[in-house]
Amino acid sequence: MTRTGSKSLSIFHEMDFADAKRKANVSLKIFMAAFLTTLCILWLRSSPNFSTRNSFSIGEAGVTHVLVTGGAGYIGSHAALRLLKDSYRVTIVDNLSRGNLGAVKALQGLFPQPGRLQFIYADLGDAKAVNKIFKENAFDAVMHFAAVAYVGESTLEPLRYYHNITSNTLLVLEAMAAHNVKTLIYSSTCATYGEPKKMPITEETEQFPINPYGKAKKMAEDIILDFSKNSNMAVMILRYFNVIGSDPEGRLGEAPRPELREQGRISGACFDAARGIIPGLKIRGTDYSTADGTCVRDYIDVTDLVDAHVKALANAKPGKVGIYNVGTGKGSSVREFVEACKKATGVNIKVEYLDRRPGDYAEVYSDPSKILRELNWTAQYTNLQESLEMAWRWQKLHPIGYGPPTTMG
Repeated sequence: MTRTGSKSLSIFHEMDFADAKRKANVSLKIFMAAFLTTLCILWLRSSPNFSTRNSFSIGEAGVTHVLVTGGAGYIGSHAALRLLKDSYRVTIVDNLSRGNLGAVKALQGLFPQPGRLQFIYADLGDAKAVNKIFKENAFDAVMHFAAVAYVGESTLEPLRYYHNITSNTLLVLEAMAAHNVKTLIYSSTCATYGEPKKMPITEETEQFPINPYGKAKKMAEDIILDFSKNSNMAVMILRYFNVIGSDPEGRLGEAPRPELREQGRISGACFDAARGIIPGLKIRGTDYSTADGTCVRDYIDVTDLVDAHVKALANAKPGKVGIYNVGTGKGSSVREFVEACKKATGVNIKVEYLDRRPGDYAEVYSDPSKILRELNWTAQYTNLQESLEMAWRWQKLHPIGYGPPTTMG
C-alpha cells in the first residue's frame, strides 16, 4: 500500500462513527456506485462491439486471423468473402480511395456474428496508424492487396505508384516484423515481367517491367524477398494476370469509381458501354504483333484467383518462399474479349479504335503448371463469356454499384 493510501486509511479509522445516519448514507452511495459499475461492465461485455474487439485482439486456438489490406476493393472484397466462408477471422484495412464501403457493408451483412469481421479505415502510408493496427490486433497472416493498379495511370503519376505500392509494402513488412506476424500472401502482377520474348510466361521468366506499376510491384517483391531471407517468414507471392468476373452467387461485384472509368479494366468499360453510360468501347492499339493486331491477355476469373490465395495461405511454411503465376494458361485477344462481352450482355456495343496506351505490351499469358503441381490449383472458370455473364448479372442488379461513394473522416 502507498504512503498516501496508508494515510487515507488512518484518517478513515479516526473518523467519528457516532453519526449513524451519515454512515448509512456513505455506505448506500458506495453500494450504488459499485452496483452501477458492475452493471456497466456486464453491459459492455455483452455488447457485440466489446466482444468483437476482444476477439480480434486476442489470438484464439483453431481460428486464423487474417489482415486483408485493400479488402474494400474488387479483388480484396472477394478474398474476404471466401476467407469468411471458410471460417477465418478477417480484418479489412482500407482507405477507400479505390475501394467501396458498400462492399464492406455487404460482407458485414453476410457475417454479422461478433468476432468474424471488422473494418478499419486507415491509410497504409501512415506508419503510426499501421503500427497501431498491428499492436491492437492479433494477426496470424496478412493478405496484402492494397494498391493502385492502373498501367496507364502509373505512367502519368509514377511517384504515386512508388509510394502507394513499394513504400506502403515496406511499412506493412516493418509492422509485421515488429509484431511477430510471420505469414504474408502478396498480391503481385504479371506486369513485373514486362514484355517477354517467349510465351507462355513461367515463374523463371526474367522480370523487366516497362511501366511504373510493374516496376513498383517488382520493387516490393524484392523487398519482401530480401527481408524473408533472415526472418523465417512464410511468404507466398502470386503474380496474376487480367482479372474478370464476380462472385457467382451475386453478393459482390466490380464497381470502380466513375472518375476511374478511363483507367479501369476492359470489362468495366464493356459493361458501361452496354448500359449506355459511355457511348462505346475504346480499344487502344490495333497494330501489335498478334493475330488480330490487338493485345493478348490471360483473363483469370476473380473466384479462381481468390481460391489460389486461400490455397497459398494453407500451404505457406515458415522460412519458405513460394512464387506462382495465377492464370488460365490461355491468351485471348482484346477483339475476342469484346465479342464475348457482346454475347454476355446481349448488346451490340459500338467499338472505337484508338492509338496504343502508354506502357502496354502486346502479348502476355501464363504457364500455370507450377501452381498446379505445388498447390494443386487450377482455374475452373475458363470460359470468357460465362465469367462475363456472371459479372453482367451483378452489374444489372446494381446499376450504381454499391451506391454513392462514402466519405470517412
